Formats: sequence, structure tokens, C-alpha cells
Amino acid sequence: MAPLHPLTARRPADPLTGQIRVPGDKSISHRALMFGALAVGETRIDGLLEGEDVLRTASAMRALGATVRQEGAIWRVAGRGIGGLAEPADVLDMGNSGTAARLLTGILASHDLFAVMTGDASLRGRPMRRVTDPLAMCGARFSAREGGRLPLAIQGARDAMPIHYRVPVASAQVKSALLLAGLNAPGQTVIEEGVATRDHTEAMLRHFGATVSVEVAGAGRIITLSGQPELRARDVVVPGDPSSAAFPVAAALLVPGSAITIANLGLNPLRAGLFATLCDMGADITVSNERTEGGEPVGDLAVRYGPLRAIDVPPERAPSMIDEYPILAVVAAFTPGTTRMRGLGELRVKESDRLAATAAMLQAAGAQVTIEGDDLLVHGAATLPGNCTVETHMDHRLAMSALVMGLATDAPVAVDDAAFIETSFPGFAALLASLGADIS
Repeated sequence: MAPLHPLTARRPADPLTGQIRVPGDKSISHRALMFGALAVGETRIDGLLEGEDVLRTASAMRALGATVRQEGAIWRVAGRGIGGLAEPADVLDMGNSGTAARLLTGILASHDLFAVMTGDASLRGRPMRRVTDPLAMCGARFSAREGGRLPLAIQGARDAMPIHYRVPVASAQVKSALLLAGLNAPGQTVIEEGVATRDHTEAMLRHFGATVSVEVAGAGRIITLSGQPELRARDVVVPGDPSSAAFPVAAALLVPGSAITIANLGLNPLRAGLFATLCDMGADITVSNERTEGGEPVGDLAVRYGPLRAIDVPPERAPSMIDEYPILAVVAAFTPGTTRMRGLGELRVKESDRLAATAAMLQAAGAQVTIEGDDLLVHGAATLPGNCTVETHMDHRLAMSALVMGLATDAPVAVDDAAFIETSFPGFAALLASLGADIS
């Protein structure tokens, strides 16, 4: 068993100031490697997130026959083309990454090969049937542990069939897995979603030359992919990850007098729910230097400390900020009044039961929290005592949220293990320290 890596955060003596860049967007990094492996030619990726989750995807693409190599800041992927992946000689270990595991299952489902996938203890506890059940419609066969959990054996379809499926939960991972399976199936794959989720897969499909149409249907969308395209290698510039930016943004809002700028940040509206929510709470957040890179909106985000107000966060906001609720709950804990976050059932099947774990984190620091069904109610106060150690449950986002909380509590906040932060945000503590945070 790996040794624990505890960290402690303390209230800094001075405001947080400076300009930073956060690591590359994790969702886009996974997809850039996968699409590069499925394309003809060599794809160059600039700004790839070099966290453990993404490195697992790079290893899996190598195991499937793609050439993946790093040259300084640039990663190069020589692809095999649609239908050209090789059968892996060994088990594919996806570590802690649910995104990598689910999207790769979609790719493998429509390739005539056999593969076995596993992950760490956290990933082996996460549900996979939400992707394997619909993927079986294309002709793939799956064998897994009880509940459809990893390890998962996959026998891809010999002649994959296109899928028409309405996704029952708001999940970009499920949608993306089905679209990736549809790449190697004839005809049209049609995916209906009741609520619009992050659209990085659709944007990257177009970037690499696939034909994708999107029809708005109420609050959701109908996505149609024309199967068996010849994807052509394209350069990809990965913007900063908004989910990672959430932590320095929250820190600046909680430490009096702070003013920071985050440059080159991905601002896809289907990912920017946290920033919209914080603005609803009165946060001083402005965007400048807006532009489009690789089909993705990018800009610089300036954040200043100021008064906030409690609000009611509607359930339809959840798909655009599902990973950011723990850090939003931290901000709400220091905002007088009751902030209610609705429709958080999906948090129960993340790296941990994030709903229960978020409540426990806040309660350990002295906050008043209530869970009502799938709603989280945070009863904010001007200050919290802190003086606690938070159990992170192998959850990187919970660990980072607790450490940001410790920058604003009266006494320090420690986390039992910060090692998993490296899966998504390598250099987290050092980057915040460069702004003036006290984390050690």
C-alpha cells in the first residue's frame, strides 16, 4: 500500500495576487490522445495535461498500437486509423480515471478485438453498466464484476452496428462512449440527451474531420454522427482546465484583498457552470482576451475578492459543473445565508460518494450542512473554526477543496492524503503557493 501524503493549509498573512496558468484541460487531453490514435497521420498536442489520469490514456493508446511520444511541451501521436487498432497484449490499467475507462470502452466496443480493463480501488468501485449496456447494442460483449464494475473484459463487435440511444442520465462520458463506438459502425449513430452536457467530443470529432450534426431539443440535444469517417490528424492546443481553475478562483474569493488572473483558460459554456454560479452569488469575475482555439472558447479570467450572497443553484446547472460542487460548497460555507445546490445525485458515483464526503468535509471544519434527498444545503457563516483533518477517500477534488477551505478557516485544515491530486492537477500546492497560499 502506498504511503499517505498529508498536506496542511493555513490562512495566509497577505492577499493572494499574481497571474497563473492552470494545467491543460483533462477532458480535452484524454480526447486528443484518443482521436490522435484513431486518425490517419501524426497529431501534435500542445499543452497536454501530464497528470496521472491522462498518462494512463497515453499508455492505453500505445498498447492499442498507436505511437505516442513526448518532445518537450509537444506530444505526438501517430494514429492507426478507424478500425486499425491492435489487440493489447496485456491488461489496460486506467488508474483512477473514470473518463478514460468509459470513453475507451466505447472505442473498444466497435473494434474486433479482445481487451481487459482495470483500475485502482476507487475506479473498480464505479459503475460501468451505464456505458456497457447501451454499447452492447452495437454487438460488443462484456463480462464484469457484480454491478458491471471493473475489471471488465471486452470483446468488440466484428461488424459493429450503429446505435440510436437516449441517455437516461446527464453524462458526457456515456454520450462520448457511444459516439466513439459509432466511429467504426456504418450509417448514423444518434444520441439523444435530455440535458446538454459538455460537448468536447463533438467539437473534436469535427476538428478531426467527422460529420456531426447537433439539433437542440428543449433543454437537451440530438447528436448525429456519420459512421466510418477517415479522421485526419490535426494539431490540438489544449486550453487550461476550468475544473482546475475552480480552486484558485475560490481561494481568491475567500482570502480578503485577493486579486488574481488565470490566463489561457477554457471557457466552454457547458463547462463554465461554476463561474456562472459564482457570478450569481456576486463574485467579481471578468473575462478578457476571448478567442477560439481548436473549436473551444478560451480567455483570461480575472478574479477579485468581494462580498458574496447565498443563492439557490438550480438542478439544470449540474451538468456544466458536476465536478465543482465540493469547491462551491466551500465558498458557500463562508457566505452568510443558506446556499442550496439541487439535483446532485450524480455526485454519489464519482471517485467517492462526493455528496456525503463534501458534507463531512465541511462539518469537520465546523460548517452547518444538510442533505435533503439529492440536494446539498450549506448554511454559511463569516468564519469557520477549522482545526481538523479531512478524510479524502482517494478523491483529488475533495482534497483540493479541503485545502482551499483551510486558507480561510481560523485554524489550519489538513487532508489525510493529497497524493491523488496529481491525477488531475500536478503542481497544485506549488501553483497556489506562487499566489501566496500557505500549503505544506
